[in-house]
Amino acid sequence: MGIRRRLGHLLGPGKAMKPSRMRSLTASPGGAGRALMSYVLDPFEVDSEDKISHDHTHHWESFQIARSLLEAGFDVDVVHYTDRRFVPSTDYDILVSARTQLERLAGHLPAHCVKIAHLDTAHWLTNNARAYERLLACRDRQGVALRDNKLIEQNWAIEHADIGCVLGNDWTAGTYAYAGKPVHRIPISAPAVYDWGGAKKVEDCRRNFIWFGSSGFVHKGLDLVLEAFTELPDYRLFVCGPFDAEPRFTAGLRHLLFERDNVVAEGWVDVAGDRFREIAEQCIGLVYPSCAEGGGASTITCMHAGIIPIVTLETSVDTPGFGVGLQTASVEEIRDTVREVSALGADELQRRSRAAWEYAREHHTREGFARAYRRFVDEVVLPAVKARRA
Repeated sequence: MGIRRRLGHLLGPGKAMKPSRMRSLTASPGGAGRALMSYVLDPFEVDSEDKISHDHTHHWESFQIARSLLEAGFDVDVVHYTDRRFVPSTDYDILVSARTQLERLAGHLPAHCVKIAHLDTAHWLTNNARAYERLLACRDRQGVALRDNKLIEQNWAIEHADIGCVLGNDWTAGTYAYAGKPVHRIPISAPAVYDWGGAKKVEDCRRNFIWFGSSGFVHKGLDLVLEAFTELPDYRLFVCGPFDAEPRFTAGLRHLLFERDNVVAEGWVDVAGDRFREIAEQCIGLVYPSCAEGGGASTITCMHAGIIPIVTLETSVDTPGFGVGLQTASVEEIRDTVREVSALGADELQRRSRAAWEYAREHHTREGFARAYRRFVDEVVLPAVKARRA
């Protein structure tokens, strides 16, 4: 994959602006056309693939999307999804864009350009409505007004796209169905995978559970889980998340997070480090009642570690035959479900743990993402490009 730096043309209100950052990748052999990507630029600014950050799946996935287009013979220009200054100066055959810039970029591209919305969240109206419901409920239960770091800006990406891609399940795809555009599912990858470590010591871990996620604690139901565990004094909850990113939450719910004997407030844990594996070996289940996700990467990471998912449909991860679904995500339902899972027989807990690991291994790896995206390019994108050229 050859990479050379190139500058895009900019428009400013009567004054010069600094050029946007762009990375241009040349296909070999090429000749199929040109593609523009507005997604994550960082993976194209490191020396090798093994240096791409694993903090979030979108770093490597952006790299792989470009590689899939290159393998299909398209030269690819990449700009960052937050770049509001870049204006295309080339006629592109394909646009792949996150929600933030698609509408604006589409207005500068020729009619024959096939526009693909890369949708890594639920629709913004669904996401934000669910988020405010959670914030209001938390305020009324706990007497504290918090914020949601996962609110999504208004955008009309799907309306201006020809095709959509989602990383989540059918629930996530369904939030875009109103637009009448074809939406294709691409299984989200995982930043870290683990070899099967052998059967869990069930009797040592059947009462240990984990909440594992990034910022957006109320959005992802941490307040509900903490409240449920106040009624489960004989059960232990490990909480793994970036406490520094949520100072209002950690201050307002300190009594639930830091002052309970059965809650282990770990903070941020690197999925590639030893500490995550140590915690995973001690836990039988993940409790993660999110109200809206675009792929549920943290749930999938736990599945890779053989942890049984106890999740809402909105967590956006399929868990056939091994996961436990939360219908209302109430404190009472979470409490009762934790007890029910913990009470399962040792053989059943072992089966579910192994099945979660196998499902993640089969469906949610970098290799799986690469195969699915290349198939999407070959079977959906290329025919669309040929039809537009005809």
